[in-house]
This record gives sequence, structure tokens and C-alpha cells, in this order.
Amino acid sequence: MAYKTIIVETEDNVCLIRLNRPEVMNALNLELLGELGAALGEAQKNDKVRVCVITGSDKAFAAGADIKMMSEKSFVDVFTADLFTPEEQAISRIRKPVIAAVAGYALGGGCELAMMADFIIAADTAKFGQPEVNLGVMPGMGGSVRLTRLVGRAKAMDMVLTGRMMDAEEAERAGLVSRVVPAKKLVEEALGAARKIAEKGALSVMAIKETVQRADEMPLSEALLFERRMFHALFATEDQKEGMTAFIDKREPQFRDK
Repeated sequence: MAYKTIIVETEDNVCLIRLNRPEVMNALNLELLGELGAALGEAQKNDKVRVCVITGSDKAFAAGADIKMMSEKSFVDVFTADLFTPEEQAISRIRKPVIAAVAGYALGGGCELAMMADFIIAADTAKFGQPEVNLGVMPGMGGSVRLTRLVGRAKAMDMVLTGRMMDAEEAERAGLVSRVVPAKKLVEEALGAARKIAEKGALSVMAIKETVQRADEMPLSEALLFERRMFHALFATEDQKEGMTAFIDKREPQFRDK
């Protein structure tokens, strides 16, 4: 499929998606979000793809949602169209692991998009923020909610109410990003992590992703029960037998996703 606002490359079981609106620092319009959702949907259906990586440019992962696209819209316009809901859901529903590799600015919708990924690897140049309050609005794609769950109420309130940016070091310290790497090695590090995940059995990887996601939405007792049942269920797979036999035999497992 031909895309206008993203570049898609697949190699070594990893789908690398680059946001590609350099003239506006990868500002997120409906076309880009729609293409991104479509590309992730294709990756979900492609048996050769096991992990996806989303990245931007050295200057900006995505500097925010496209203000020009939104500035003239009314409440009726955005409410009737349910602005951003179909696109956010399409991006969030993929069951395969998604890594965000962030350099430069990840602001507003860009920060929200990064948080839709399963984890974020940040370049040392990365800056995160939810500055919507400066425009007289607020986050609309999870910035108030996901940020709170990732960094806590106090830090989220600080960022969302003041609109200030968080650098990569603070983002790692706060739990927003998993690791910080030199900017020149960002994509290399993200692809390395993706390939490491791609070596694992797809069934256990999907079960882990679903369990961690549900842990955010359940009481502790229910989350623990869900985790245990998923753990039990994996004993019905060939991959569980192969993984444990390979460990005992001191060899690398050959997972078959069965």
C-alpha cells in the first residue's frame, strides 16, 4: 500500500514506520493518523511481522496535532465526527508489540502517540509535553489519562496544567520512557529491542502485552487472577514445551507460535 505521510519498511520480522511530514515537524493530521492505523493493521495481519517500531525525525517525533486542521472546528464538528477516536482506537488495538523511538519533540498529540506504544525508547534529545492548555484546550488522545498512569498524578498535573516540557532524563526518572540512548543510536537501539522481542514466541508475547494492559484497568486481585490464568493457558501451547525443554537441554528454543 502506498502512503503519503509515513514511510514503512519491513525487515527481520520488524515493521519500522517513520512519520513523514517534515515540513510541519510531523504534526498529526487525520491523514497521517489514518495511514498509521492502516499500516499497523497491515502489520497485524502480516505473519512475517512480529514487532512494530514507530519513529519520527531527529528534530521531532511529532510536534503535536495539526493546529490548522483543528482551529476552525466547532464543538458540533468535533463531537459529531468524534475527532481522533477512530484513529486512536485503530492504533491502540494492535496486539503485536509496538515500540516508540522518540527523538526531538514529542508534544501534545505526539506525546500521546508515543504513549500508545507499549514502551518508549528516547534519544537524549527527546522532549515530552502536553501543552494543549496554552491553546485553550486539553489533551484529547489520552494525554491526561495515560500520562497520569505512567508518571503519577502530581507529575501529570504539573505538565498538563503548566504546559511545560520534560526532557529525556526526567522522563526516564519519572517512568515515562524505558531507556535513554544517544540520538545517533536511537533507531538502532529500538530495532535491536524489537528483534529481541521477535525472537520470542508470539503467543507468550501477545499474552504478556494483554496482561500488562489489563493490569492498568483492573483491581489488583482481578489483575493477578487474569495473569495467572494467562500463565496457565500458555501450558496448552507447543511453545511452552519447547521453551522449557530447550532450557533443560541448554540450547536456544525454536518457537513455532503453536
